[in-house]
Amino acid sequence: MAGGLAALLDDIAALAKLAAASVDDVGAAAGRASAKAAGVVIDDTAVTPRYVSGFTPDRELPIIRRIALGSLRNKLLFILPAALVLSQFVPWLLTPILMLGGTYLAFEGAEKVWELVSGHAEEHTTTPAAAQDAPTEKTMVSGAIRTDFILSAEIMVIALDEVTDEPLVSRALILVVVALAITILVYGVVALIVKMDDIGLRLARTGNGATAATGRFLVAAMPKVLSVLSSVGIVAMLWVGGHILLVGVDELGWHGLYDLVHHAEEAVAGVPGVGGFLAWLVDTLASALVGLVVGAVVVAVIHLLPRRREAAAH
Repeated sequence: MAGGLAALLDDIAALAKLAAASVDDVGAAAGRASAKAAGVVIDDTAVTPRYVSGFTPDRELPIIRRIALGSLRNKLLFILPAALVLSQFVPWLLTPILMLGGTYLAFEGAEKVWELVSGHAEEHTTTPAAAQDAPTEKTMVSGAIRTDFILSAEIMVIALDEVTDEPLVSRALILVVVALAITILVYGVVALIVKMDDIGLRLARTGNGATAATGRFLVAAMPKVLSVLSSVGIVAMLWVGGHILLVGVDELGWHGLYDLVHHAEEAVAGVPGVGGFLAWLVDTLASALVGLVVGAVVVAVIHLLPRRREAAAH
């Protein structure tokens, strides 16, 4: 009896060690996968703050919370199961689906550029914050969650690509960890960014000396930071969308455009001290240009051509 109990305890200890090793493996793999998707995470962080621009301070955190919950729902309920099923049974479909998402991102970015160039952006920014009502907030949150869906899909597919050799259950666990970690990181940083001016105001009112000066600096700087982030968000959509398309056409067998960019990267990669940065810059600019061109075509089809037809009809 005692021997049987000892054997049982040994088995339990062995299982516990195996489970601990599995948890460590999942954590390590999730870390590698998250690091691989870091570029898209930065883009996601840059894109989101523009969706709370123009709202009163008391609505900023609730809006971010709603977007974060929508993002987590996107990742866990839609993207994760779909990515696992596709990777298991029809992996060749992942690239075309990602390219559709990339096209949508390129369209979103090009549409913002078109609004800025044509002056239509002013129509969306002249409404006072106090006049922003519940329907407006709902529309902004829905738009943010739609954009986040594409970025989240890219993050999850990049993470999945890093762990394709793992068993199905391990892949699922790793992607759950990635989804939770990335969502907390992105929207925690976004919340900190949009509330930084409130933090500065509190420091300016309650502090003294260097603390108060820091607070005043934050209050003065944050509108400019948010404005820059809004512009970075537009560029990020073009960049990420274009990069998805650039890589996608290469994986589908059309290598010319990707090879051209790759050769340009190699041409500058050897510059002492800055070669790595220049190679990244070439890839980023090329991706953004592809995104702008493709997005501009979609904008023309959706917005400009119908208006010209209406004008011709009248």
